[in-house]
Amino acid sequence: MKQPIKRRSRKAGLPPGTPVHIGERRSEISHVSVIHFDATQFREHTFERVDAVTPLRAPQGVSWVHVTGVHDSALLERLGKAFDLHPLVIEDIQNTDQRAKLEDYGSYVYVVVKLWQNSRAANGTRVEQLSLVLGRDFVLTFEEAEPCVFDSVRQRLRDDRGRLRAEGADYLAYSLLDAVVDSYFGVLEQLGEQIEMLEGQLVTRPSRAALQSLHGLKREMIGLRRSVWPLRDVIGGLERGTSGLVRSEMWIYLRDVYDHAAHVIDTIETYRDMLSAMLDVYISSVSNRLNEVMKVLTIIATIFMPLTFIAGVYGMNFKYMPELEWRLGYPLVLGIMIGLGLAMLWYFRKKKWL
Repeated sequence: MKQPIKRRSRKAGLPPGTPVHIGERRSEISHVSVIHFDATQFREHTFERVDAVTPLRAPQGVSWVHVTGVHDSALLERLGKAFDLHPLVIEDIQNTDQRAKLEDYGSYVYVVVKLWQNSRAANGTRVEQLSLVLGRDFVLTFEEAEPCVFDSVRQRLRDDRGRLRAEGADYLAYSLLDAVVDSYFGVLEQLGEQIEMLEGQLVTRPSRAALQSLHGLKREMIGLRRSVWPLRDVIGGLERGTSGLVRSEMWIYLRDVYDHAAHVIDTIETYRDMLSAMLDVYISSVSNRLNEVMKVLTIIATIFMPLTFIAGVYGMNFKYMPELEWRLGYPLVLGIMIGLGLAMLWYFRKKKWL
C-alpha cells in the first residue's frame, strides 16, 4: 500500500489552532450522524449540516456524534463551539498525519488512533485517522471516510443488545476503541495469508515481482507497527485511570483491549521477522539459481577445454604434421574428442556434480 504524501507545509506561518485540512480528501460530502440513547430510549439522525441537528446533546443519556469527512473546516468549527472544544483539537482533527495520542483537557479527553481496514478498492489495506472526543455524557468521532468497523456498535445500540445502552459515554468509547483494535486482526489475517503464499513463491520461483511484493509487505508492517505501538500507550493511559471521565469499573474492559493491542504487536513483530527471513530466502534462492547456472556453464567449458586444445593443435599450419597424411587421421581425432567428452561426463556424474 502506497501512503499518500500529506503536506504539512500548508500550515507554515499560520496561528496555532487554525483549522487546515492536511491529507487526502476521502469523502466528497461531510455528514453528521447523531445517536441519543439511554437505558430506555434510542434516537438516530443523519444530517449534512450541523445547523439542522437539533439538539446535538440530549438532555439525558449519552450522545454519540459521528462526523464523516474532516475536510469541512466550517462544520468542525461549529461542532467545536457546540461542545466547547479547544481550537487545537479542531486543528489536530483536520491534520490526518497525527500519531496515536491521548490528551486530557479536563472536561473531555481527546484521542487519536489509526484505523486499518482491508479494502478491495485499494487492492490491499486502507489506513485513515480516527479522532475521538470523550466527554461526561457525549462521544464525538471524526474520520475521513465511512468505515464498516463501527457498524457492529451501531447495530448493538439499535437492537439493545448487551449492556451498551445501560452504560455511560466511557463504555461507548471503550466499545469503539475495541472495534478499532479488533479490525487489526482482520488486516493481519489477510497479510498472514499473503506472507504464506509469498514464502512458497520465493522458494520455488523467486522473481522481481515477488521481491516487490515482499518490500510492499515490509512497508505495511512498518506502518502497522507505527500505528499500534502508540495506540497501546493510549489505551494504557485510559486504563490507568488518569482521567476522571473513565470510571474504575471500565478499567478491566480497557485492560482487555490493552491485551488485544499487545497481541497485535506480537503478531506484527513475528511477521516482521518472517519477512526479514524471507528476504534472506530470496537472496539464497537467487544465489542458488545462479550457482546452478554457473555450474552447468563451467562443466560445459571444462568439457570443451581439451577438445578446443586438440582442435587448436591440428589447426596449426605446419607443413610437416604426419597425422595430416593419414587416411584415418580425421575420424581418429574426432573419435578421441568424442571419447574425451563422454569420459568427462561419466566422471562428473560419478562425482555427483551433475
